[in-house]
Amino acid sequence: MATPYLRHQLHLYRPQLSRLLALALLLVLPFLGQAQQRLRPAKASRSRGGNLKGVTVDNLSNYDDRWFHPGLYFAPGFSRFFIEQSATYIQRQTITANSIISPDFGVGIIGDVRLGKAGSPFILRFAPGVNFRTRRVEFGAHGGTPPDSTFTQEVSSTVVDFPLLLKYQSKRRGNTRVYMIAGVKPSVSVTTRRSDLLRNQVQVSDNDLTLEYGVGLDLFYPLFKFAPELRFSYGLRNLLVNRPDVYSQSLQSLRTSTVTLYLNIQN
Repeated sequence: MATPYLRHQLHLYRPQLSRLLALALLLVLPFLGQAQQRLRPAKASRSRGGNLKGVTVDNLSNYDDRWFHPGLYFAPGFSRFFIEQSATYIQRQTITANSIISPDFGVGIIGDVRLGKAGSPFILRFAPGVNFRTRRVEFGAHGGTPPDSTFTQEVSSTVVDFPLLLKYQSKRRGNTRVYMIAGVKPSVSVTTRRSDLLRNQVQVSDNDLTLEYGVGLDLFYPLFKFAPELRFSYGLRNLLVNRPDVYSQSLQSLRTSTVTLYLNIQN
């Protein structure tokens, strides 16, 4: 089987990671200036003449005292299939398959439950949502008629996600803190559409299970908490549906691989 090397995967994702990071910076930078002004506990600032200029305070100072926090999220990202080609491909090398990275978008709700006493760094998160996802595989036929030809298999799905995640957060410094998050995400496709059914033969399973991990930044404001988060997902299940056509036979497995920027809003 032909398995891409890690450096090849990183090379494929480099443009998408750059776009997501740039988008995250554009969204976060306007808030950082305000957050930096509140990095210290409540403190009065005065002018040279002794006049009171202002007081900086911790926003949502009792936030961690509550055991449950609801919220919602918006999640633009990029998705593709991680492909392993079969022994048939190695023996004949007449059909090649390359994954094409495509954008997706999801929305959902958040339910955070604190594990332990107030101030505990561990949070259990359940965040069901809907994702609109398109994944593409470009097939190339070599040595046939015509001698070299290519076409793209496109699978568009509306997916319902049920992620269960464990969040570990640092101590709060004023109105900011960082966190790590990891867990698993079962998914079910409620609709699946394949373009050009006469030519596109590959089919995928409706059910998936992915491993999730990422990092994020909590930013506290007077009325809500905003948390941009970069998360990576890798499929644990082979989604390929075995079929007798030459394209399906050239593949051994198709697994989900996704990079997503989550924009979380909670109160």
